[in-house]
Amino acid sequence: MQPLIDNARTFGQRPEEFAKLAAGQSPQVLFITCSDSRVVPALITGARPGELFELRTAGNIVPPYLSDRPTGEAATIEYAVEVLGVQDVVVCGHSHCGAVGALVRGDDLDGVPAVRDWLAHAADEPGTSDPDDPTVMGAVQNHVLAQLLRLRSYPCVEKRLADGRLRVRGWYYEVHTGAVREHRADTDRFEAL
Repeated sequence: MQPLIDNARTFGQRPEEFAKLAAGQSPQVLFITCSDSRVVPALITGARPGELFELRTAGNIVPPYLSDRPTGEAATIEYAVEVLGVQDVVVCGHSHCGAVGALVRGDDLDGVPAVRDWLAHAADEPGTSDPDDPTVMGAVQNHVLAQLLRLRSYPCVEKRLADGRLRVRGWYYEVHTGAVREHRADTDRFEAL
């Protein structure tokens, strides 16, 4: 923890670098990804402060849209799309995902009931993957596609997609190599960016 504290102490000693951020934000991208500490959206994309609006959830899950029971995730998506006017939404899954791995392996999550109940929002089973493969690549990629479908059902997303003001993208990040792949509709495969 001490190195993080030391950096935080010196971070604010360059106010000229941050002064313009007080005027507001205008990110072009909503980046939905896992809470996993190995996935760092700004590092992966090279984004500077103010360039990405982030939503991080365990397993990069986009929960179902329920107008009578709003969630923090739905509020974040709606704010990014309607208020900030992002032009792209990226749902980024990653290799070695503990959430998807738990689903693939059928792990007993009774000891962590909040995690168990949250993973119930993963939509359908993430698909087959070798339970002995620590990357769970195929299952994670299927999971990303399921979350994209869920995202498209949000009214604000559906409306912006229909009028061409929004694009949604599915990414797969390999934590062990740093490689990023994007789902291509024409080939229905995740391919290198």
